[in-house]
Amino acid sequence: MRFRSAVAVLATVGVLFAPLSAAAAAPASRLLAAPGDVLAMPLNDALGALIVEEEDRTGYKRTLFRHWVDADRDGCDSRAEVLKQEAVVAPVQGAGCKLSGGRWYSAYDDKYVDGPSGLDIDHLVPLAEAWDSGASRWSPAERQEYANDLSVERSLIAVSARTNRSKADQDPATWMPPAEGYRCQYVADWIATKLRWQLTIDSAEKTALSEKATGCPNLPVRVALAR
Repeated sequence: MRFRSAVAVLATVGVLFAPLSAAAAAPASRLLAAPGDVLAMPLNDALGALIVEEEDRTGYKRTLFRHWVDADRDGCDSRAEVLKQEAVVAPVQGAGCKLSGGRWYSAYDDKYVDGPSGLDIDHLVPLAEAWDSGASRWSPAERQEYANDLSVERSLIAVSARTNRSKADQDPATWMPPAEGYRCQYVADWIATKLRWQLTIDSAEKTALSEKATGCPNLPVRVALAR
């Protein structure tokens, strides 16, 4: 099951990840440049490593991020892969990877959802937000990789369609999960995703993340850079 409670995740990272030196406060792009390099630093330092820039949505189209592809050609696209991985009760898989039945836990609103039709697969950092903060300069292949990132559990998450659509393309300055107990994990995952993909944040986003992180444990966050 891909989702774990905020308490469990924070406890785990505290054991597994060792923080970096004081140099970790520098922007991530100045620390490590090669895909696959790993950042491991406390949450507040991870936030400080993000570069602050104004956002620009000029030219954005959702179709510029080819998503729900079947990269491993096993008959199931990335949306179905997330559903299968995160199911609390496994769904039945039919022809063409059609899923039926099953049960999922929607972390955003702390609810269980029966059947895949009530779920959306959320890009934790929305595609439009990624475009605004650096993905407009990526190649089509990089945008496709971002939109179908199955290698890190935090990137894509199955949540109730209602909460996903209330979030839309908002960042933490204007939207947070209704489930308060999940918010620290959401903040940590947002920061980690931006670091993983070397995306920037704007000033309002940084202020909101800083304020929300104040009440969260300052435990290490581990990020494998994707680019």
